[in-house]
Amino acid sequence: MNEPAFQLAIYEDLLDLPEHVIGEILNGQLITQPRPAPRHSLAASVIGDEYVSPYHRGRGGPGGWWILFEPELHLGRDILVPDLAGWRRTTLPNLPEEAYFSVAPDWICEVLSPGTARIDRAVKMPIYAQNEVSWLWLVDPDARTLEVYRLLDCHWLLEHTWQNDDVVNAPPFAEVSLTMNDLWVPVVQTG
Repeated sequence: MNEPAFQLAIYEDLLDLPEHVIGEILNGQLITQPRPAPRHSLAASVIGDEYVSPYHRGRGGPGGWWILFEPELHLGRDILVPDLAGWRRTTLPNLPEEAYFSVAPDWICEVLSPGTARIDRAVKMPIYAQNEVSWLWLVDPDARTLEVYRLLDCHWLLEHTWQNDDVVNAPPFAEVSLTMNDLWVPVVQTG
């Protein structure tokens, strides 16, 4: 008995998804997930808030970056939607006219959830390395950690892991401090 032939996903498969679903094409497969949970959104929003002013706008920091929420990346045959991405303006002097980016970012931040952590680590990390993304942050709201990876010889090198309420000056944004506790939903004491 013949097994059915594997059919590669195409861009139209993404366009056919309902609005409340995020779709990506990773290694030829359509991967879907629901919109992020509130604690996931909180972590991504705080990170964006901390770095857009000093790096994107140049207010209180060095400037020279584009920092965007959930940009659509077309990297070879893969279509990815990281939680946040940043390009040095020397890498990407102008934003594209298309609704996607074909230039790999210099920095990506993925906020992990139980439903996405395996794909973010096992599938997306190698794709980001293949496309020479220089820095990758993995934020885990459940474990209350931030892992910072640097690309070295096409492999990820864990630079540092911060946790709980640490104050972070993480590359490539080491000029600005991030208080980790701001990323987490406060624990409410009962009784």
